[in-house]
Amino acid sequence: MFVLFNIILVILTLTKFANAEEQVIIAHGISTFGDLKYKNNFKHLDYVNPSAPKGGEVSIWAFGSFDSMHPYTTKGRSGSLSSIFFESLLTGTSDEIDSAYGLVAESLEYPKDRSWVIFNMRPEARFSDGTPLTAEDVLFSFNLLKDKGLPSFRAVIEKEIEDVIIINPHKIKFTFKTGIPTRDLPASAGSLPIFSKSYYENSGADFEASTLKPAIGSGPYILDTMDVGQTIIYKRNPDYWGSNLPINKGRNNFDSIRIEYFADYNAAFEGFKGGSYTFRTEYMSKLWATGYDFPAIEKKWVTKTLLPSGDMAPGQSFIINLRREKFEDVKVRKALGLMFNFEWSNKTLFYDLYARINSFWENSDMSATSFPSTDELNILKPLKNLLPEGVLSENVASAAVSSTKQLDRKNLRLASKLLDEAGWEVGDDGLRKNNKGETLDVEILNDSQAFTRIIEPFIENLKALGVNAKHTKIDNAQMTERERSFDFDIIVGNFPMSFTPGSGLKQYFGSETADVSIFNKAGIKSEAIDTLIEIVMAAETREDLKVSVRALDRILRSYYFWIPQWFKNVHTVAYYDFYEHPKNLPPYDMGLLDFWWMNEQKYTELKSKGAF
Repeated sequence: MFVLFNIILVILTLTKFANAEEQVIIAHGISTFGDLKYKNNFKHLDYVNPSAPKGGEVSIWAFGSFDSMHPYTTKGRSGSLSSIFFESLLTGTSDEIDSAYGLVAESLEYPKDRSWVIFNMRPEARFSDGTPLTAEDVLFSFNLLKDKGLPSFRAVIEKEIEDVIIINPHKIKFTFKTGIPTRDLPASAGSLPIFSKSYYENSGADFEASTLKPAIGSGPYILDTMDVGQTIIYKRNPDYWGSNLPINKGRNNFDSIRIEYFADYNAAFEGFKGGSYTFRTEYMSKLWATGYDFPAIEKKWVTKTLLPSGDMAPGQSFIINLRREKFEDVKVRKALGLMFNFEWSNKTLFYDLYARINSFWENSDMSATSFPSTDELNILKPLKNLLPEGVLSENVASAAVSSTKQLDRKNLRLASKLLDEAGWEVGDDGLRKNNKGETLDVEILNDSQAFTRIIEPFIENLKALGVNAKHTKIDNAQMTERERSFDFDIIVGNFPMSFTPGSGLKQYFGSETADVSIFNKAGIKSEAIDTLIEIVMAAETREDLKVSVRALDRILRSYYFWIPQWFKNVHTVAYYDFYEHPKNLPPYDMGLLDFWWMNEQKYTELKSKGAF
């Protein structure tokens, strides 16, 4: 009896530990760090007006043209907002930086180690054609993205997700691969777009092909009409299944969203002045400072205002293509950066409206500053042999500061010395050549007329350095093709980072995606960066994340593959005065297309006065 009792005791003890290890969390959302802001019984998001009226139209503009309505392929140039049709199991909010809540999923289940996640789906979810959205569609979508999605996405997802199985028609389980950080993976799995399996099977559509016929989705908007390359109009689906969900209260208020395409910024501005569209975010400092004196402003038909922004700077920069042999030496890249004069540009061209970007996480507390902290050094020292020179001992690399004269002579001397050391010496003709007699040719591609006034002075400064610099203007279709084939020296682009960075970093900076990712425009390959990305992904607290991101930021900046440009910490917007928004906007999104609405009475009055 005593032996039997001990056996039972052992079994009970082992069961207790097993249950503890497999303790499953069931929740309405998930946060990377800490608690969710919104409890299970929340009625609506804090920053929306739950009684906002539905109706009317919001109209905005887009640059260039489009020839596709499929945003998940590298073929064609997809129309603006063409992912609007598709929802995901989870969705984020604009007042939290690392939380996701159930959308198509009503709840989720996961163990403490987040090695897997089960999504319990809402049985009422429907695609826009009225067919049910089930676990079959989620599994189909995952396989579609894994097999035929963007190459950089496939490279990442294949290393994260081991298996996806359907438990029942409204319950699906994602199991993650072992040996990798799982902190972000439940939310990542929950963020995948969901496509209709029946649509693809019945239509025979090729997911990898460019098409003007959008696939069926479950979102609040569907396509209304389009004039290819000119106009897209989305309309609110009156039968949208999720309109009464707490997460959607006070949102998706416009009956239609119209996008007008213009070939350049000046033409778009003239269109706004004439009422061709009615909401404009102004990105041209000259226009903001001097252009808003047209009749609609004077008659107070148009409101010009600043709205607060807690967004991170978008990482806008001149991006240097490291796949080019001539840019292999960091001294060459440093020298080129010294020739862009932000201070002169800001004073002369931008009316002192901008601040300089220095960090990939500018305007956040994750930006590296000064010398590395003790905590950063604890991360960086084991990588000493992999790091660029000076990372451990020097002040963090920041953009060059210039005088208010277009050509800064001090920076010209510094850049000249760097190119001399890199083996690009000045010949009798004033051009820099290597030991093969090849000139240092640098071409900056540009598909935006508005950037001409910024690039031309940069070109002049480069020529003063002895660089055979050229400014090549192309249309946006050519730009798309040359970017995707990595056929460029320098382009203007963005590195939009997250407040909770994770595996997405691999698409921008990972060695494994450098030759396939449309996001890793610089083609950066670095074992040190790859290692830091893994450390960032493995951070278990917000403080650990900050330290590891600062260390990563420090390394990224030391490679000088970008020449950072500028940003504003406010939204500069102008709109015809019939739009309204909640008094307290959330910090991370202006939310025009999300939770603004139209005042019908104001609209009618302005229209009667001939405002548009």
